[in-house]
Parts: sequence; C-alpha cells; structure tokens
Amino acid sequence: MGINERFEMIIKELYGNNQSSFAKAVGVTPTVIANVVGTRRGKPSFDVMKKVCANANISPDWLLTGLGPMLKTTPTKPISPIHPIPHQEGNGAAPIPLVTPTVAAGFGSENFAIAEADVKDYYTIPRFRHTHIDFMIEVTGDSMTPHLNSGDIIACAIVRDSQFIQWNKCHVIATAEQGLLVKRLMPGTDGDHLKAVSDNTQYPPFDIPKSEITGLALVIGSVCLE
Repeated sequence: MGINERFEMIIKELYGNNQSSFAKAVGVTPTVIANVVGTRRGKPSFDVMKKVCANANISPDWLLTGLGPMLKTTPTKPISPIHPIPHQEGNGAAPIPLVTPTVAAGFGSENFAIAEADVKDYYTIPRFRHTHIDFMIEVTGDSMTPHLNSGDIIACAIVRDSQFIQWNKCHVIATAEQGLLVKRLMPGTDGDHLKAVSDNTQYPPFDIPKSEITGLALVIGSVCLE
C-alpha cells in the first residue's frame, strides 16, 4: 500500500469517503486532496502530510511507511468510565428504548441504567438488527440541520474508549456544563479538547475540554418524518 492508498484509507474510514470533509478538516483545499487520491496519483508535500498528522490524529510512521496503527498511539485516558447498560441488549432484534434527554444525559455514569419508568417508547428496526445500539433519544433544536431536524429520533451506541472516536461523525456528547449535545466531533486545538461542529453553518464550531465530557455515544442512524 502506497501513500496514495493510505490517504484513501483515511478518507474512507474517518471521513465517510468524503474528500471535501477531509480537506476541510486538515486545512487544505479539496484540489490538493484530489491530486493525491485522484487519477493523477500525485505525492503529497511535507506540509500536507504534517497537517494530516496534526489535524486528523494520524500516526506519522503509518502515513510515511504503512507500519503500525493508523491513529496516533500516544496513551490517552478514557474520557470517562463508561459501563454497559444492563437494561437492554439494544442489538436491533430486541426493542430499543427511547428515553428523554434528561435520562440519557447520565449515560456516562458508572451507575447508569434505564429503568422502565424512564422509557418513553420502544423501537424495533430491522435495519439495526446487526448493529449494537444502547438507546434512542429525540433531537431538539436546529444546530444539526439539514442532517438532523428537531423531532428526529436518533439511535446511539456508547463509545467506551476515547481512542475509538470516529472523526467527523455525529455523536451525542454528555457534558458537565452544557448538558447533552449532538455534534460532529473533530480533534481539538490541543490534546485536552475536542472540537464540536454543527451542520447548521449558523452555529460556529467550538472546543470542549475533555474534562467536561462525561460520556460519548456515536449516532448510528435516525428515524424521521418528511
């Protein structure tokens, strides 16, 4: 695998095969990325590779040689001690509990469990049959439009280790100061922060201190009305 293929792998696995999102995230123009992964198969400059490693959390050794893990392996503490929810299997075959944001905000606590009284409804969705889902919540506000609208139901899988964050994917973020947020996550300005990005361009990105994050859940899918 050459460096062009490694760029393609980053774009596919971390940015949903979206070259424009990757270019924006690392701070280069889409043309630069197209030159590397397109038909020209150009070689990236040192400056481009430096930006990719710094802004996409990519290991320089892997990017240059293909050896070792793709992501940087500097030891990091888990964002919080997150434990499985005993109430539901949440595998798509069994009904998935829809809970209130207030209840869901506690999913980072080691004592978190969904009680029957906390469940607003249950969803059985065949498409989620082979995907682990812990709970569902209703979206409020318009910060994620047009991707998610107020009233949409999102299916969430708890991220139990910060090293498994999927950059540029929608996450539910439980915070100590701001409550429950639904945002895309990107690397922050330093190792102590994560950047929260809204799909609605009227909401500017902002950094969240990792110390303020009590739990993370990846948005697996959504249920919505036209």
